[in-house]
Amino acid sequence: MIKHKEHFHGSDLEKIEKIYGINKDEIISFSANVNPLGVSPLLRKTLADKIDVITSYPDREYTALRKSIANYCQCNYEQVLVGNGATELISLFIQVTNPKNTLLLGPTYSEYERDLKMQGSSICHYNLKESDNFRLDVSDFTDAINEDVDFVIICNPNNPTSSVITTTEMTTILDRCKATGTYVMVDETYAEFAPSVAEISSVSLCGDYDNLMVLRGTSKFFASPGLRLGYAITGNQHILQEINTNKNPWMINSLAAVAGETMFSDTEYINATRQLISEERDKMMKLFSSSDRYKTYPSYGNFMLVQILDPDVTSDMLFDKCIRQKLMIRDCSTFETLGDRFIRFCFMSKEDNQRLANCLLEN
Repeated sequence: MIKHKEHFHGSDLEKIEKIYGINKDEIISFSANVNPLGVSPLLRKTLADKIDVITSYPDREYTALRKSIANYCQCNYEQVLVGNGATELISLFIQVTNPKNTLLLGPTYSEYERDLKMQGSSICHYNLKESDNFRLDVSDFTDAINEDVDFVIICNPNNPTSSVITTTEMTTILDRCKATGTYVMVDETYAEFAPSVAEISSVSLCGDYDNLMVLRGTSKFFASPGLRLGYAITGNQHILQEINTNKNPWMINSLAAVAGETMFSDTEYINATRQLISEERDKMMKLFSSSDRYKTYPSYGNFMLVQILDPDVTSDMLFDKCIRQKLMIRDCSTFETLGDRFIRFCFMSKEDNQRLANCLLEN
């Protein structure tokens, strides 16, 4: 087995090609968490028909795009910000709020820490417990939020655990943070894959809580990571004004703006995605739950976290086994508190999911 010192991201196919000698185009990535249906058919046609938009500057206010997003999310378009991927908006929110002490719900996406450290914020981790199936104890979590904590970051559904906080539970957290003067940034990158978006999304709360910022992107659900189109929703007029005043005048390009105006209206594609993920999530959960070699946890995103129960098997061993069959999973040993006992994989096509199940469940 090749001992890979690097831990590969879903976009690191070139590195894998070099190390393993496998053609990157033949690798099925279960690590990137991208919609297996690919881009929206309506988007594919529209971009081809509107290629000439690149001859003009985009609207500085991105009004049509923001209205399209608002209609999709059922919010006020004046609460919507757009950016060059959700990662840019994460950076902007952290810069504008300038937190001194951040409480980070983990284990989670590593880029939050990078931006917080660049801003000079101290970071305190509140880690979900495996013994609770990575389900948040809201009462205990709110007890950890005091007047010294000025920023809280929550990924919902969480990556890599795929666990969720309901909208009702989020109001409890927001009420506590309102009392302590704490901003809350909720990353909903995977919310659209959840069985019921309305039961977990915080978008509907933005009108009532001015300490709330909700982020989403188009990379995962709309299978367009290369488009670099992210958006955020907040009812805080001061933050909106600060970002709009200090941001680059054209944060996204003309094609990305047209894409956003199009993809959010492709209801056939949206419904097909939700149906496929729902069916495959149920199937893969049943397959792995019935195995005595793995422990599964409730999944609300388009991926699942699995604990390896065999003491003689580690996450890098399973990564190596899968990649040799041209199947790329996520070795979760780089996530804080997980170690080498966990792997994560997303749900792809029915055929590809069965291939992965065969690989991981075979003797």
